[in-house]
Amino acid sequence: MAIPISYNWRNLIVRKTTTIMTALGIALTVAVLLSVLALVEGLRTAFKATANPNHVLVTRKGSTSELVSGMSRAVFQDLKFKPGIAKSKSGEPMASLELVTVIVLPTPENPAGNNVNLRGVTPIGVEIRDGLKIDSGRWFTPGRREVVVGRNIPSRYPGTKIGDKLHFGKGDWEIVGVMSQGSSAVNSELFVDLNQAAADYNRSDVLSSILIRAVDSVTVQSLVNELKADQRLNVDAITEQQYYENQMVSAAPIRFLGTFVAIIMAVGSCFAAMNTMYASVARRAREVGTLRVLGFSRGGILTSFFLESLLLSLLGGLIGCILVLPLNNITTGLGNFITFSETSFSFRVTPLIMAMGVAFAVFLGAIGGIFPARMAAKKEILNALREI
Repeated sequence: MAIPISYNWRNLIVRKTTTIMTALGIALTVAVLLSVLALVEGLRTAFKATANPNHVLVTRKGSTSELVSGMSRAVFQDLKFKPGIAKSKSGEPMASLELVTVIVLPTPENPAGNNVNLRGVTPIGVEIRDGLKIDSGRWFTPGRREVVVGRNIPSRYPGTKIGDKLHFGKGDWEIVGVMSQGSSAVNSELFVDLNQAAADYNRSDVLSSILIRAVDSVTVQSLVNELKADQRLNVDAITEQQYYENQMVSAAPIRFLGTFVAIIMAVGSCFAAMNTMYASVARRAREVGTLRVLGFSRGGILTSFFLESLLLSLLGGLIGCILVLPLNNITTGLGNFITFSETSFSFRVTPLIMAMGVAFAVFLGAIGGIFPARMAAKKEILNALREI
């Protein structure tokens, strides 16, 4: 005969101090794990939102990123008329020659500053990025030292609001607008006029990369293969999706460290749940004997105590989810080992991540509850009734 679940709820409520302390231990473990998962998911979402499945990124052969690449204007002129490249509304090939470098912007936490991507583009470079828009202000004027900053920049770096000036290259650049592109990595970059930036950095002929839009998804791979096979160009070509997926290596150390800490805490949480259930079994020995006298089977008692441990851990998992919810959409930054610049992104506490946290908590409860539940089920009736 099964023991009603209300019996388990009542026991948890009666012993509320022990219940709360054990649940909090599990909750903190879950919160640590979910924080790491939310960080990694936020970075993954930023990179995924940046990449267009029809885009191909072209860099110098052997380059690992746009920053260390060198692409001449002559190569660009030969490349942009390749078959398979889409055309803009004006009939111009959708191929954007770009200059990528880094500038240092100070933060309140780091006065020495962090590296931030500075990208020189032409109007076609703006058009080729779907969803890129101006939130406030305006786009830069070609030929002028004007900057448009990503949406995440002003909140992280003082002195980067519209009207402020930044000093880099050969002079001061005025911030004239704030741009955004969904939740993409563009939100943590600065856009300027390509030719003006090239002149300021003495790179009039050798720039960084070329972003190309293929006619359709079927053409993408054939375009990549053709560019890589062309010995005259001496370039590497990769889909934009693959390029940003490669940058996820930046999150690997944090994911490893956070998971390692969560595992260490999980061991402690398992022992905490186990101690709680062992103490509960010891205090309720007479109850166990009484339940057996009333006709409840060993299996029913084992199931009841095991279920009580699961309820305790479920409570801890739900509290852990609540603790981590305030992190959702908080903007932070992470150094990118490939581009040597900081990528800003928002924590993303998704329903799937919360479900994983609850499942992890229930797993801890199952490990911590199975042995005390067996102990309760194995008690002899007379011995249990004699215990104080």
